[in-house]
Amino acid sequence: MTYDCIIVGGGLAGMQAGIQLGRYDAHRVLIVDSEDGRSTLCRRYRNFLGYPDGVSGEELRRAGRRQLGEYGILVARDTILAAEHVESGAEDAGAFRLRGANGAVYETRAMLLATGVMDRLPDWPGLRPCLGLTVFVCPDCDGYEIRGRETLVLGRGDVGAQMALTLRQWTGRLVYLRQEDEAHPLGPDLAARLDAAGIAHRIAPVRAIRAAGDGVFQTAVLQDGTEVAADRAFVAFGGNEVRSGLAEQLGARMHPNRHVWTDPRTKQTTVPGLWAAGDIAFHSEQATVAMGEGAQAAIWIHKSLSGLAEKERH
Repeated sequence: MTYDCIIVGGGLAGMQAGIQLGRYDAHRVLIVDSEDGRSTLCRRYRNFLGYPDGVSGEELRRAGRRQLGEYGILVARDTILAAEHVESGAEDAGAFRLRGANGAVYETRAMLLATGVMDRLPDWPGLRPCLGLTVFVCPDCDGYEIRGRETLVLGRGDVGAQMALTLRQWTGRLVYLRQEDEAHPLGPDLAARLDAAGIAHRIAPVRAIRAAGDGVFQTAVLQDGTEVAADRAFVAFGGNEVRSGLAEQLGARMHPNRHVWTDPRTKQTTVPGLWAAGDIAFHSEQATVAMGEGAQAAIWIHKSLSGLAEKERH
């Protein structure tokens, strides 16, 4: 089967796009999801309209899958490893062949990339159950959650220092535990800024996170066995994985930071028939923004597919 649109990535941007496309009741749409994106990790989003007590990524994913089913949108679990152009028969349209990790081959007339970004997270025992509850990665999303609280910044070099300085607006009770290595030292200028801001900092390699109950952060357990207590923590290592390899394979214009350039109005890339939405596009990496971009891209994908259908009829 050749689909009208394949959405690669079934997180918040991808599902929102699928719901929007499904409501046109006019297109064969498939979502291919590797099920390992950011939305699978966040225990609670607290900055969503209508969810004052927060909502988990998994809860949103379950609700989204139910909605997709109501519109007949199919979801396949797979990881797309390669993408190539195929002859579309139209100068202003794209057509693509995708190859998955399980050997499946998919073909589509239009494609939306919503593959996202994955944060660089250490493999400390006890960390993941705390993510989105008491341990955070995004100050724009969750800086509010540490207001006046004892907070650790667990990171390395200048990246962690910048995070600590950013968080200073919400709390003065900050300690930066540096996971230092030779390749990522703390520069003297940022060290001086930390000192001036009253932010304590020291090299203190962490080996585990100790939490109470279900993800309530208590201490960072250091390599020497000592523990540093706090109410909350932020992780800041930098080097996050921008999952834009498929866009690069297809020749889309890329930003130097590996995010994908898109038209601000349509979210289409520089490749005909190829759109990008969510965290791989060049924007603020907010979950709510990603959902909006997914819907925005879907509207223009529908316009494009409808225009192709009209040409074919004539």
